[in-house]
Amino acid sequence: MKSGQTVFDMVGGTPLLRLPSIERELNGVELYAKAEYFNPTGSVKDRAAKAMILDGIACGALTHDKTIIDATSGNTGIAYAALGAALGYKVALCLPANATEERKKLMRLYGAEIIETDPLESSDGAYNECRRLVAEHPEQYFYPDQYNNDANWKAHFEGTAVEIWEQTAHRVTHFVAGTGTSGTFMGTSRGLKHLNPEIKSVLMQPDSPFHGLEGMKHMESTIKPGIFDDSIADIKLEVSTDEAYAMTRRLVREEAVLVGISSGANVAAALKLAKTLPPGSVIVTVLCDNGNRYLSEEFWEE
Repeated sequence: MKSGQTVFDMVGGTPLLRLPSIERELNGVELYAKAEYFNPTGSVKDRAAKAMILDGIACGALTHDKTIIDATSGNTGIAYAALGAALGYKVALCLPANATEERKKLMRLYGAEIIETDPLESSDGAYNECRRLVAEHPEQYFYPDQYNNDANWKAHFEGTAVEIWEQTAHRVTHFVAGTGTSGTFMGTSRGLKHLNPEIKSVLMQPDSPFHGLEGMKHMESTIKPGIFDDSIADIKLEVSTDEAYAMTRRLVREEAVLVGISSGANVAAALKLAKTLPPGSVIVTVLCDNGNRYLSEEFWEE
């Protein structure tokens, strides 16, 4: 880190990794993954959290007498907690009680208050509880509302998409990602299509409402984020929890890339897509977060 930089300056500019072992199954199709775990708190959500906090400060909505509050499945919460701490803001986070212990511990280490919600209601339960608290005490909170905040997707339009475009030497043909808030998918897809309208956006989704892809939404059975636009997706692919687990294990054992389950799901979808494409296609997907925050999960041993 250069002298004078802060944690905010470290967000973005992540590497683009080629996946040579996975790519051996393909015939002339190139497969890359944006290594978002190189962000300072270890996930893609640093980009959106940074953008939403700075936007709140710029418009005067976030002041030091208010607590930053939002609903999260974990990664955005960790980013809020860290970036909030760096600027001296209190942070409160609503998240499902079954979020991994590693995620909860990280949030607490950064000083955030955790408000656990019914695990059976998943991210929707956290979202509803957060909205209830803000409605009851509006003077107490700054509520970025990552599911409905345009600063979320714009962070990827202005950052992630441009980085992918430059890192592939303008050769990217397909972008693959799943959706939680949908900020990464929406912003990166829009940004890449702005640079080249021929680029195809591929939406990865869990194959069931009852899935183990933490942080990912099965859009047909959940509260849809306000920033999500279904028409942006040119192709939709479903991935099962078992497929995601298997690919996550494969990534660490064959590529030495230790990432989380949503990353495994993204790569599994990218591989499915790659097998249908002609030689010369260039696919980019997203490695959402570091696998260290999932080490207590049993699927690693299977």
